Amino acid sequence: MKKRSIFSRFNNWFIFSLMTLVVIAIVIASTLVINYLRKEEVRRVDILVSAIKFQQEATAPSLEVQSLLLTIYSSNTSIPVIILDKNDQIIEHKNISKEFDNNDQEIVSLAKRMAKKYPPIELEFSNGNNQFLYYDNSKILNNLQYSPFLLGFFVLCYFLFSFWFLRTVKKTDEGYLWAGLAKETAHQIGTPLSSMMGWMEIMKLENTDSDGVQEIEKDIERLRTISERFSKIGSVPELNDMNFNETIRENYDYLKTRISKKINFTLLLPTYNILVPHNKILMSWVIENLVKNAVDAMKGEGVLQMSVFERNKNILIEVKDNGSGMTKYQAQNAFKPGYSTKKRGWGLGLSLAKRVVQEYHNGDIKISQTEVGKGTTFRIIIKKG
Repeated sequence: MKKRSIFSRFNNWFIFSLMTLVVIAIVIASTLVINYLRKEEVRRVDILVSAIKFQQEATAPSLEVQSLLLTIYSSNTSIPVIILDKNDQIIEHKNISKEFDNNDQEIVSLAKRMAKKYPPIELEFSNGNNQFLYYDNSKILNNLQYSPFLLGFFVLCYFLFSFWFLRTVKKTDEGYLWAGLAKETAHQIGTPLSSMMGWMEIMKLENTDSDGVQEIEKDIERLRTISERFSKIGSVPELNDMNFNETIRENYDYLKTRISKKINFTLLLPTYNILVPHNKILMSWVIENLVKNAVDAMKGEGVLQMSVFERNKNILIEVKDNGSGMTKYQAQNAFKPGYSTKKRGWGLGLSLAKRVVQEYHNGDIKISQTEVGKGTTFRIIIKKG
């Protein structure tokens, strides 16, 4: 299968960049709103200061003016304000936490902390008894200053969840597609296979001991196995087989006679039997895929070694070749459906092998080592218990 076009990759980056810009725009917009509210609170404090100075300096303000000054002073229900004289004696305080009530020392300390954020405003009077007004952001504004980052975080989480959800739906649809394709293939193979088996029986009656007849019979049995493999895709297989050595040995014996004689194909098995639940038909499919990929990578000539061993209560199967190897990009994409380095490849073998190992045998399959020009090692890991 061909690689994705540059336009497809451009679209993905465009969507990602657009989502990032949306998140950044939200954060910036929220920051601008908070800065505006902060300036408005500072303006309200300036009006309050003017009202206090006028009230203390006016000799005989009218009732309307007194009412207006009272309204201005009482309208501040959120901004913390502390007024001290030049000797740090408390004149007035408003909208501070109740924990500071009746504790003048703590109130003065709070005023000094406020001065680190906003410089105190000096109230100058003609009698020289100047006062200092300390103030801070309202509690609501202090809480809002974190909102741009929280909002950006939640929006980003939403985008990530949407991406994960859409990708999961896509993978599920792909799974149903491959399962349907596999079952249809098994159905299509079944009809001519039944006919071939009938003709095979007739040929055996005429010449039972013919080597050709025996080899054809093996291939027909292999076709029957392949048909059964496809029919099991999409359904939950039974893990009834236990002797893992036997499964590997049978695959080795079959494949060794059908690959190039220029390939030195060897098998390393432990001297004792490895007993682990598995599906013989599907596991054989996985092994066959790995061996055929290795043969293709060596172009029909080289050294191929398959080994089975135990490590940390896991069964490890390695297929190692000295073929062309893979680049980093090829190794990262080798198990993706539809990806193939071969011109005529469908890119389904390794992806289906990964599904068989991971979903049906609760294991894993990966490329443990690869280097361009030196070869590749595939490793299957299956939990023993």
